[in-house]
Amino acid sequence: MIITEKHRDTEIIFLVEESDEGGYVARSVTHSIYTEADTLDELRDMVRDAVMCHFGDDDIPGLIRLHIVKDVVIAV
Repeated sequence: MIITEKHRDTEIIFLVEESDEGGYVARSVTHSIYTEADTLDELRDMVRDAVMCHFGDDDIPGLIRLHIVKDVVIAV
């Protein structure tokens, strides 16, 4: 797959959260793409694969950004 100059500056953003069942879930902010994995390393691969499956070769973004959100609860 070749990323052309036209698409090199585009990016897709995913919100990443810890799953209640363990592991991580990632949801695209702008597209209907969702995936999950047990570790962050696995999630990177799963997100890359999901993006490649979702887009055709001509439309694939040049960058994937993972925005990792972590809830911290503090008892008062």
